[in-house]
Amino acid sequence: MKYIYLNLKRFDVPASRGGVNRGDIEHWARTIIRGTQPINAFRDATFAVFLPEAHLLPALGTARDTGSVMHIGCQSVYRDDVAPGVNFGAFTSNRPAQAMAAMGVDYTIIGHCEERRDKLGILAEAGVNDSAAVSRILNKQVRAAIGAGLNVLYCVGETSEEQPRRYDVLAEQLTLGLAGLELDGRDAGKVTLAYEPVWAIGPGKTPPDAAYIGDIARFIKGQVTLPVVYGGGLKSDNAAMLAGIPEIDGGLIALTRFSGEIGFYPDEYLEIVRLYLGA
Repeated sequence: MKYIYLNLKRFDVPASRGGVNRGDIEHWARTIIRGTQPINAFRDATFAVFLPEAHLLPALGTARDTGSVMHIGCQSVYRDDVAPGVNFGAFTSNRPAQAMAAMGVDYTIIGHCEERRDKLGILAEAGVNDSAAVSRILNKQVRAAIGAGLNVLYCVGETSEEQPRRYDVLAEQLTLGLAGLELDGRDAGKVTLAYEPVWAIGPGKTPPDAAYIGDIARFIKGQVTLPVVYGGGLKSDNAAMLAGIPEIDGGLIALTRFSGEIGFYPDEYLEIVRLYLGA
């Protein structure tokens, strides 16, 4: 089984306002949701796209209309959730997992490096620097998501400062972030891991080579038996390389074009998927 994820974190902001949305959500949804049908038939793969709430409903509607294999997901969930007789959902400004499940979402991405950075920034305002606390908070989110019936893409990875002790960093993120889950029982099949080499993400950065990625994936799978996808960016220029790493089970796509009119283009997304799957 291969896992292809798409995180359109900036797609809700028009280019005129500094974002990268140069298209129409209805056209986008129909293009990639229909486009995954023949690819999925060619090779056994799971597809999921993570969208902000503003774009969930149109994509959900299109997926249902076409009978698509594409799963629709949200960008993380709150660490607490609705509980009968305890809390009816009074979490203003937050995204409870049960609310997302009620909308029809069945996937979520948790622990992306940008989310970890946000939580570290909040702690820093209180004079605290505690990455372990961030992973404990993320663990609550993971458990809330699974409790609501969602599948989770849980992200782990090291920054440039953490790179010399990357194995310890990854072990902590895995141990704390997945604490309390029964991955060989009740929660089996609900979690996929994404490895993000944070130090290599962004314009002008040098991405890790196949040997580095393979080594990290082997280490992760030695800690926990779960699928591991490359979260540093599955692109047209690294799709073949990533496909050749036996320990890597898929990839996370964001932008498809990194120069000129940077952004996400549906046809380019489908080409990346074809390159990776050999379709």
